[in-house]
Amino acid sequence: MEKPVAASGAGDVLLGIDVGGTFTDAVLLAAGRTFRVKLLTTADQSEGVIAAALLAMRHAGIVPESVDWFAHGMTTATNALLERKGALTASVTTAGFRDILEIGRQNRPRLYDLCPQRPSPLITGEMRLVVQERVTPEGEVVPLAREEMERVAAKLKEMGPEAVAVCLLFSFLDPSHEQALGGLLGRELPGAHISLSSQILPQFREYERFSTTAVDAYLTPVVDRYLRKLARRGKKAGLPEPAIMQSSGGVLPLHMAAGRAAPLLLSGPAAGVVGAIFASAMSSVDNLIAFDMGGTSTDVTLARNGSAELTDEREIGGFPVALPMVDVHTIGAGGGSIARVDAGGALRVGPESAGADPGPACYGQGGTGATVTDANLCLGYLGESLGDASGIRLHRGKAIIVMEQLAAELGISLEEAAVGIRQIVGAGMVKALRVISVERGYDPRQFVLVAFGGAGPMHGADLATDLGINKVLVPVGCGVLSALGMVAGDRRRDWVRTVLSPGGWDEKTLQAAFDQMERYAAAEMKCPHFVRQADLRYKGQSHELTVNVELPYNRARLSDAFEQAHENAYGFSSRGEDVELVNVRLAAVIRSQRFRKELIAAGAGPAGKQATAAGRRSAFFGGQWLVAQIWRRENLGGEEVAGPAVIEEDEATTVVPPGWIAQLDDSGNMWLSSI
Repeated sequence: MEKPVAASGAGDVLLGIDVGGTFTDAVLLAAGRTFRVKLLTTADQSEGVIAAALLAMRHAGIVPESVDWFAHGMTTATNALLERKGALTASVTTAGFRDILEIGRQNRPRLYDLCPQRPSPLITGEMRLVVQERVTPEGEVVPLAREEMERVAAKLKEMGPEAVAVCLLFSFLDPSHEQALGGLLGRELPGAHISLSSQILPQFREYERFSTTAVDAYLTPVVDRYLRKLARRGKKAGLPEPAIMQSSGGVLPLHMAAGRAAPLLLSGPAAGVVGAIFASAMSSVDNLIAFDMGGTSTDVTLARNGSAELTDEREIGGFPVALPMVDVHTIGAGGGSIARVDAGGALRVGPESAGADPGPACYGQGGTGATVTDANLCLGYLGESLGDASGIRLHRGKAIIVMEQLAAELGISLEEAAVGIRQIVGAGMVKALRVISVERGYDPRQFVLVAFGGAGPMHGADLATDLGINKVLVPVGCGVLSALGMVAGDRRRDWVRTVLSPGGWDEKTLQAAFDQMERYAAAEMKCPHFVRQADLRYKGQSHELTVNVELPYNRARLSDAFEQAHENAYGFSSRGEDVELVNVRLAAVIRSQRFRKELIAAGAGPAGKQATAAGRRSAFFGGQWLVAQIWRRENLGGEEVAGPAVIEEDEATTVVPPGWIAQLDDSGNMWLSSI
């Protein structure tokens, strides 16, 4: 553990905290030193966040009032959606379109499933109201009468919802009806949250717009309560109000984030990607595959030229959320994933997780199922502790008991069962890595695999081998990299506007659309940097491709960029065909200038110093028990460490198999290279 130091003044003390399904991670940067904490996630997440913050500050020897910047990422919104524990929500739509949320699209998640089971709508039938009004692209057809709004408001009062989603036809072109209805409902239902689709997603395609607005209404009261509680606890402890990480990889002040939950659904995973890109840049890596394996799930993302891929076509829990978010692919595979034998006698792993309570059997807290962590412990990859940062002691005897029970059920040895667990969970992670690389036209061998999270570095070399990748980067602070991403994240807001100009668009069309959104941005943010994009498609196509818009605006250059993107995505382009402008997008970004890169390398162990192994122990590689050297990462020098070896640090463990070598670079990042 780092020795306590005193803060050197305002602007030097920066705190980032990420809440995961199993662990709550904290990174504190103070006076050029880095302090890291990993605690089990508490039932009340705000309680665990404050506990992690106070522990980190105790290690640093500072008081909460010294903290200059506090950023936070959470799973509150995601968990509430997946567990269907959101607010009681009603909706108001244009007459005749009451059941859009239930009808959805005709596409099937599983093509040959004769009886597909769709998730039931977040808003039940009796809570879906309609209002007599109609707006078309040509303008108002049926006015929205005051009496009609009052009728709907009176009905909602009887229902008593906590939130209302207002989704009227063509409100993305003319929001006046939604604004009038939303204003009246806000006055008549003072305790309810009102989500307007013209504010949440002013974009065409009714189903996706309605779904995103319904998700926002359903989750916002839950997220608002959590963030308000966190702010109160933080204020009582002496901490500043936290900034909140969004799914797009940027942060927002708490008072802005609390009123709009849908952009926060991938808060934690997005921060991990930000941290991975930031740490990789220290080692001059711009093209990477981020592999974040925690206790409950694994998140993978591809980044090119130092930027993460973004998407606005994402389903979470079966519900479309058409907001900008880091293109993260998530599977239920983590250190706490539970292994079982199915009805056919086959070994399965996950997605059920032991979580933080009771956790894997080896935690000694009552876990009874064999998990990935138990398997790694039995194979010699883990020692007796998860590190001083977590304070968790591992009980090898308890892990052996549950692994022997599983092995007996399968009729194989303990070692075979443990290796089988790793192979099965590894196969699922390789599949996820192929989804974000091979299936999108990228050769994974052209990327560096960046392994982080508490369990990621234990599996990184094996996954790289399966993908044909010969380089794995294990960043400094890999076990708490998402918390570092909270501190490194830029402040960001996103806007989108549907233009729908089939052919008659030009530079003036772009200028007018971006000018309007830039005025919105200037009202909320001081001196932001603008990232401009446009959604384009060939005439007759159903979906668009997003391309960057450079200044000065030029239609021919933008069309060329679209045709190149079309060729990259589909292998061909139809030059000469009409190109339609569908949406324009604006991201307002204030670049993070809060700390220097060298801060996170503190305590990494200077390259070039003489280092010695901390010990030896037996570990299982290639079907046999071998003697592996055990190293402490902070004691490594610049020399190569050849596998079999295990490199331990307070928040993570790196496994170096035979045929691989590990070495620190000048930034403190660790490289695993196949020989």
